[in-house]
Amino acid sequence: MATQTLSRPQPRSLRPYVFKIAMPAVGEQFLNMLVGLSDTYLVGHISLAAAAQLGYGPAEGLASVGLAGNLVWMVTTLFMAGAVGSTALIARASGAGDYKQANAVVRQSVLLGLVMGLIGMALMLLFAEPAMRVFGAPQEIIPLGESFLHITAFSMPLAGVMFMLNAVLRGVGDTKTPLLVMLLINALNIAVSWLLINGQFGLSPLGVQGAAWGMAIARVAGGLVVLGMLMRGCGALKLDRWPRPDTSMLRRILRVGFPAAAETLVFQSALVLFARFITHLGTVPYAAHNIVITVESISFLPGMGFAVAATTMVGQSLGAEDKDRARRSGNESYFQGAIFMGIMGVMFILFPAQFLGLLVDDPAVVAAGIIPLQMVGIIQPILAANFVYAGALRGAGDTRWPLLIKLISPWLIRLPLAFWLIPIYGLNGAWIAMCVDLALQGVLAWWRFRGNAWERIRV
Repeated sequence: MATQTLSRPQPRSLRPYVFKIAMPAVGEQFLNMLVGLSDTYLVGHISLAAAAQLGYGPAEGLASVGLAGNLVWMVTTLFMAGAVGSTALIARASGAGDYKQANAVVRQSVLLGLVMGLIGMALMLLFAEPAMRVFGAPQEIIPLGESFLHITAFSMPLAGVMFMLNAVLRGVGDTKTPLLVMLLINALNIAVSWLLINGQFGLSPLGVQGAAWGMAIARVAGGLVVLGMLMRGCGALKLDRWPRPDTSMLRRILRVGFPAAAETLVFQSALVLFARFITHLGTVPYAAHNIVITVESISFLPGMGFAVAATTMVGQSLGAEDKDRARRSGNESYFQGAIFMGIMGVMFILFPAQFLGLLVDDPAVVAAGIIPLQMVGIIQPILAANFVYAGALRGAGDTRWPLLIKLISPWLIRLPLAFWLIPIYGLNGAWIAMCVDLALQGVLAWWRFRGNAWERIRV
C-alpha cells in the first residue's frame, strides 16, 4: 500500500488531502467499534440448546463479556503510550523527508508494541479474577470473565504490534492500510465467534470462550498481516531488520505518548464516578443514559477521523518546518469535522426518539433520553473542537495539554455540577453537567491551538 509524503502543496489542495486522510480513519473507527458490537450481538443470541450445554444463557454471557471487555480496553491503554508518540515522530520525520529516521521509529515501535503486549498479557493472566471482583462482577459470572481474559491475553503481544504499526502508518498519511486490517479483523472475529459460540456444523458450543477465541484469533491475524506488510515495505516505510533497543528513541516516543495514555485513564476514571451518580436515579434513567451514550458515540466517528488527519498533517507540516501549513491543517480538519458532526447534531435535535427507538423498545427509556440527546446535539460543533484540536496538539507532540484538560474539566466541572444538578433535574441535570464539561474541553483545546506554544515543542 503506497503511503503519502508531504510535498508542501498549495492551499487549495489542503481540503481534499484532509478529507482523503480522514475518511478511511472514520471507517477504521467504525470497524473498531463493530468488533465489540458483534461480540455483544452474538453472545446475546446464545441458543437454548447451547445454553443447556453451557450452563448459562445470554444474560450471564453479556455481563461477563461486557466487564471483561472493559478490562481488555484498560490494558490496551498501555499501547497508547507508544502509539501517540510513534505517530508524532513518524509524521515529523516524513514531513522532513527523513525516512531513515522514520524507519528507526518503525523498528522501535515494533519492539515497544511487543513489550507492552507481553506486559498486558501478564496482567490479564495474573489478575483476571481479582480485577473482575474489583469491577463488581457477580460471583456466577467471574469464571466466565476470567476465561475470556485468559484466552484473549495470548493475543496481546501481536495486538500491541498491530496497534503500534497502524499508528506509524497513520503518521505518513496512510489511513487505508489500517482500515483494511480492521476489515480483516472484523471478518475473522465474526466468522470464528459465530462458529464457536453456539457450535455450528457439529462443533461443541463454547459461548463466552468462543467470543474470546474469535477476538484473539482476529487480533493475532491482524498483527501478523501488518507486520508482514511492513517487513515487505509500505511505501517508504520498511521494517528492514529486527529491532534492537534504542533507549534514546524509546524515551522520545514515550515522552510524547505517556501523557496521552494518562489522559485516557484520568478521563475514564471520572466517567466511572459520573456513572455511579446516575445509577442512583433508578433503572429507567440509567438505561436511557447508556442508550444516549451509544447513539452519541456514532457522532464521535467523524471527530476521531478528522483528529487523525489533524495529527498527521500538523506533525508532517512541523517536520517540513512549515508552521503556517500546520496551523491551516488543524483548522481545516476542524472545519470539516465540525460540518459532519454538526449534521449529526441537527439529526439528534430533530429526531431524538427515532434514534433512541432503534436501540430500545421501552417508551419510558426513550422518553427519558430525548432531552439528553437533544442537548448533546446542540454542542456537536464544539465537541468537534475537543476531538480535532486535541488531535492537532498530539501531532505537534503537545500531549501534556490534553492531559491537563482532562484533569481540569471532568473532575472540577462535570462531577461537581452533576453532584449539584442531578438531585434537582435528574438525568437531564447529569447531561447538563456533561455537556458543559465537553464544551469547555473543546474551548480549551481550541484556545491552546490558537496560541503558538505547540509550534515550539521538540519531539
